[in-house]
Formats: sequence, structure tokens, C-alpha cells
Amino acid sequence: MRFHWLTLTILAVASLFPAFGQTFGDISGEVRDTSGASIAGAQVTVVNVDTNATRTAVSNDAGLYSFPALPPGTYNLRVEKAGFKAVSRPQILIQVQQSARVDIELPVGQVTESVEVSATAALLTTENATVGTVVENKRIVELPLNGRNYLQLVSLSPNVSYGFSNAGQAGSRQGGSRSQQNISVAGQRSYFNNFTLDGVNNTDPNFNTYVIQPSVDALQEFKVQTGVYPAEFGRQATQINVSTKPGTNAYHGALFEFLRNDKLDAKNYAFTSARPPKDPFKWNQYGFTLGGPVWIPKVYKGTDKLFFMANYEAFRQRRNVQSLFDLPSAAMRTGNFSELLSRATPITIYDPATRVVNDGVITATPFPGNIIPSNRLNPISQKFLEFYPTPNLPNSTLVRNHQISQARPINKDQFITRMDFIESANSQWFGRYSWGDENLLEQALYLNGFSVLTNVEQYMGSNVRVLNAAMVNEARF
Repeated sequence: MRFHWLTLTILAVASLFPAFGQTFGDISGEVRDTSGASIAGAQVTVVNVDTNATRTAVSNDAGLYSFPALPPGTYNLRVEKAGFKAVSRPQILIQVQQSARVDIELPVGQVTESVEVSATAALLTTENATVGTVVENKRIVELPLNGRNYLQLVSLSPNVSYGFSNAGQAGSRQGGSRSQQNISVAGQRSYFNNFTLDGVNNTDPNFNTYVIQPSVDALQEFKVQTGVYPAEFGRQATQINVSTKPGTNAYHGALFEFLRNDKLDAKNYAFTSARPPKDPFKWNQYGFTLGGPVWIPKVYKGTDKLFFMANYEAFRQRRNVQSLFDLPSAAMRTGNFSELLSRATPITIYDPATRVVNDGVITATPFPGNIIPSNRLNPISQKFLEFYPTPNLPNSTLVRNHQISQARPINKDQFITRMDFIESANSQWFGRYSWGDENLLEQALYLNGFSVLTNVEQYMGSNVRVLNAAMVNEARF
């Protein structure tokens, strides 16, 4: 019983919080007859084409009906009223945060007669003044993306810039791909962007980048809202609302691998007679996506009821980069700094043991020949020379006199699973679990460098419940 009351308490508290970034859409409109008069009491039914999830409503005294909180997808609409022919409006596409107005005109006749309205103009959003651009699944999957990063497509929205350099501290403090995302809307800094995923907050508080970045195969669509968005968002100047792909009554799956390899690259351009070798490079992105109704043979069949979508994607990059360092010469490692005396501006090494201060003036005796005796070298300091190799490039100025090839391995893994449950025509649930791991190694000199590990997890759940003809409650966790 304790768990029961705890659950009810969580549900009650969660429903009081504002919904951060709706991804649901809605359909509303007016039912009238051929003379333009409003029709009250007409039964309106909307059915999701992919899952057969059904919602019903009744037009009010003004002939108005509404279906709020509809998951993005394609819907069939049907209106019936005694004394009138039934009218169907198929294939209504509802996108993220879209408020579609669908007015229906019922001709006089028998309800057993049916009229199907098709080949109509595109739906106009007249219910609110939101300004934004929806990037649907077709463009997400089919447009070329370097690294399969869907956020590159935000530049399809007007007045949006993507791809410029990022703040240097982000990589060392935060790491991962999220530290390299810079999106500017209307000239604003990227700190003014707010990310949501399936209607819950997906914004990292450090640099206002995303927390979870789904694979493009796990995305339904996303919307970039650049102005006059609803008050439910509550903060930041730009909203990037992302919706994951739900399961449907049909099984859909894919195995994929995207490969880049130096074996397939052209040779480097030869500026001299000696052609340089190709830089080692290997890039693999692979994974799978599977979705459909939950089916356990001889136990449970989830058609029209329970659906799943699972996605895994891995990224592996192996490459070498050439790096230059400034290192002391081999003679300097033994205390011999005589080469500094032959420079245009000589540098003299003084014996600190001979320092004398007279009337604020410091004097000292130079080491003979700029050579520090071996017995004066600190053994602890000499141990540190293990981490400083000798120069391998001729350069008397000791600038950029050591060149090495350094590896930059990057490993990334991510997993998303989503479950949708149609409890009844008045209650629909869905939940999602997301996990990500990124491992970046930055090599430097021998046994130097750093690695950045970024691990993220996110759990969310949602319930849309029709309480009565005039009230719908949406709770998200």
C-alpha cells in the first residue's frame, strides 16, 4: 500500500510541473452544414494510421471540436451526425508542435452514406502565431550529414547559422560532440538555445548544448522555433524540439554501417617531387534500429496496443595527426647551454649560489661557458626529462624542433529504447530510456595528454488522459 500512495503522490506532483517543450500537436475545427450553420453533437473520431490509436470528441453548441496532445503522425478523421452523411478526411499529417485547423462540412443525407474529402490544400496553422520550421523524418534520413548529426539540419530554418567554431574551454571541461555544437539563431549566442527531447528538458546546464543526441534512425522529426512560441517553454530565445520515433503496427528495422577509410582516399597533393604518404584515417558508424508491436509467441500480441522502438549506434574513429613541440636540445639536457651564447642576443646562465644583493642591485657570477656542472643538477629534475624527448628536427632557435604523429582515438556509443502503450481510447502512455558514452583521448608528449569521458542517462515517461469532453491532462516525468 505504501508503494501505491507513493506512486499517486509522484503522479500528482509531476502533473503540477509545467510541460517543458511540447512535442505533441493537435487538431481542431468546426463542424457545419452546407449552409454554413454550426452543427452541435456531431461525433468526431481521429485514428492514428500507424497504431490505430483512436480518440473521439463531440462538437459543442458552436460546432467546435478539439483533439489536443496528439503524438506526431498521420491521422484519419471521421465526422458523423444523424441526418447527415458521414465525412472522412484521411491522411492528416500532424508534426511537432503543430496546431492544425480542419473544418468539416456535412451534407444532408443518411449517416450510412459517406463522403471522403481528399486532395485538399496544405494545412495552415491558424490557431497560434508560433514561428518555426519542422524538419521531418524524410529529410533527416535522406539529406547528407557529416557524422550523422541531425543538428546540422537546423540551418534549413531561416535565420539560423551552424558550423562555426566553438569555445575552447568546452572541449576540456565537458568534452564529447556536445561541446562542438554552435547554433546561432538571429545572431544570438548558442547559450540562448533550449533543447527538448520528447517534451522533456534535454539541455546541458553548463554550455546550453544537448544532453542526449539520438541517432537519425531513431528520430521522428524536430522543430526549430525561433519566435512567438507558447509560454510553456518558459526560457531561452530558441527552442529545438525533438521527437523520437514510436513503434507501429508494422515491423521496421535496419542494420547500417557508414565507412570512411584512408584506403579509399585520394593521394595527398605533391607540392614537391616527394609525394607525402596518406594520413592514417578510419571512421566507422554502425548500428541497428528495430520497431513494431511487442510480440511474445503464444503469450502476448501487442498489435494496436503495445509498441517498441530500439536503436543502437556506435562511432569509432582512428586517425593520426602531426604535432610540433618546442624542446631543449640534447646538450641542454646535460646542463650545457653554451649554444645560447652564439645567438644574436646572447643568453647567459648565472650561478644562483653566487647571487649578492647590494643596495637593491643583484649581481651573480655566470657559469663558465654557460655550462652547469653535472653535480649541480637536481636528480628530481633529471627524472622529469623522461617525459621530454630530444628534438628530431634541425632548428637552432629551439622552436618547433620536434615532430611526432599522435593518435586521436574517439569511441562513442548510444542506445535508445521507447515503449508506447494504448491503455484505452482515453489514456495513452509512452516511456523512453536513453544512454550515451563518449571517450576521447588527446595525446601529447610521451606519457602526457588527457582523456575526456562523457556518460549520460535519461529516463522519461508520459501519459495523456482524456478526463471528459472538455478536459485532457498530460503528465510527464
